[in-house]
Amino acid sequence: MSRPVNSNQSRFWVVVPAAGVGARMQADRPKQYLPLLGKTVIEHTLDHLLSHPGIAGLVVPVADTDSYWKNLPYEDNPRVIRVAGGDTRAQSVLNGLVWLREAIHHHDWVLVHDVVRPCVSHKDIEQLITTSIQSEQGAVLGIPVRDTMKQASHQGYVEKTIDRSKLWHAFTPQMFRLDALYNALRKSIDNGLAVTDEASAMENMGYQPTMISGDVQNIKITRPADLDLASLILSAQARGKTSCA
Repeated sequence: MSRPVNSNQSRFWVVVPAAGVGARMQADRPKQYLPLLGKTVIEHTLDHLLSHPGIAGLVVPVADTDSYWKNLPYEDNPRVIRVAGGDTRAQSVLNGLVWLREAIHHHDWVLVHDVVRPCVSHKDIEQLITTSIQSEQGAVLGIPVRDTMKQASHQGYVEKTIDRSKLWHAFTPQMFRLDALYNALRKSIDNGLAVTDEASAMENMGYQPTMISGDVQNIKITRPADLDLASLILSAQARGKTSCA
């Protein structure tokens, strides 16, 4: 297994859980391995993160049954560490944090990013890092809800309109202290608490992360049409060099 780069070269590590199967995409492979502008989705995401000067390296939890990872150009990259994925996203992230607890200081900051969000801007990453360091509670990228929100029954009937003034769509990356996030995930899993993202695990332990308004182009690829949109965004970023803005 590769070892981490010298810690004085940069400051932050990113856990990128990549053990999911992406059933909603209805493809012949996990969505992170679908083609996108001459590469796979996961390559765009990892390469983009690696190009950020503040990122020391990436820990990528991958399923043991994954037959695609070996075809990617990261096996000998000392800044990309593969670890075993878990049955859930939370368990995969926890596995990545276990590795990091052996490699960096327990009080260091760690980012977690969805492998199928290849369009996150360097500007948003910088904003996340700056805000997180200013707050011991951690921080989450997202955008305020703009549309009218309806609560419906299981049959699809509208029950009521929800006040959207305090609602956000949560994105990634999300950033927290390594040990705080490890303990929050560990306790949430052990106690059977709902964990839909890293912030929800922190909330279970009483933390109040800061929401940061990010770029709406930081889309998550979950359905076929999202690939077309990601292609447009990445192409525009490449033309305008906005990915590193």
